[in-house]
Amino acid sequence: MSYWWVNQKQTHRQEIAGGFMWSPKKNADGGKNPYYDFMTQIQPGDIVFSFANADIIAIGVATSIAYTANKPTDFGNAGATWSQDGWAVDVDFQRAESPITPKLHMNLIAPLLPEKYSPIRANGNGNQVYLTSISAELGSLLLGLLGSPELNSEVTNLEDLAFDEQEQLIIQDSMLDQTMKASLVLARRGQGKFRKRVEFFEGSCRVTGVTSSKLLIASHIKPWATSSNEERLNGHNGLFLSPHIDKLFDSGLMSFEDSGEMLFSDTLDVDVLTRWKIDPTKKVKKFGQDQAYFLEHHRESVFQQS
Repeated sequence: MSYWWVNQKQTHRQEIAGGFMWSPKKNADGGKNPYYDFMTQIQPGDIVFSFANADIIAIGVATSIAYTANKPTDFGNAGATWSQDGWAVDVDFQRAESPITPKLHMNLIAPLLPEKYSPIRANGNGNQVYLTSISAELGSLLLGLLGSPELNSEVTNLEDLAFDEQEQLIIQDSMLDQTMKASLVLARRGQGKFRKRVEFFEGSCRVTGVTSSKLLIASHIKPWATSSNEERLNGHNGLFLSPHIDKLFDSGLMSFEDSGEMLFSDTLDVDVLTRWKIDPTKKVKKFGQDQAYFLEHHRESVFQQS
């Protein structure tokens, strides 16, 4: 899954309501335009943030790859100089309940903007571009802001995003730059760079077999609170788990042997396993050496043994 930012000032009403994005294939002079070419890179399932009139007003999920389409007639006078020959991508847009204003969050957003093909300037104003790719870290940050209406006020620094004392300590560490601070805070929540790395190594929940990443939690094996900054972002220090399995693992009610046997605490009511249809005799795939290092810590320091 990739993240995209689309500037739709002229056409946001038509595109959001119609469930699509459209761009010409070429500039008016026939030249190539990378912001139009990006349309051909979108894949179904990718996340798209819609920016218009200084706000991110909607979020969408791409449901098609790019296909050739004429300029929509309901664009009217918008883009009068645009070619009729263009690219379209179907997108299931949902308007944000609480749109966010990037200009108010630039201390958070600016360090995560792409060096090339940035959708907005350092002051938060939009660039004259259409579609561009953004990092998973920025995508996760925007998802967090969109999901927290109380954060859509003037945020002056990362401290306003800290959920607890552990995140406050990270944010106040003068030895870390803004990008690292943002990455660590997102890793704390199972998002951003850490989540991408865990997904690369795991891809599914070892216990339930669920593969839909949207339904899985990127869980630290060695707890975030006791990990070094390097370990907090290490993809080997993570498992992709279904929510109920994550609850058991995170609370120390279950763990794993390196060979794949599941371990369950004597304090866990066996009725839970029955109702959740968890077979305690099941053996999951053997863990690699790098994961085994962190699993040893989990068994010794987190797993509740009688």
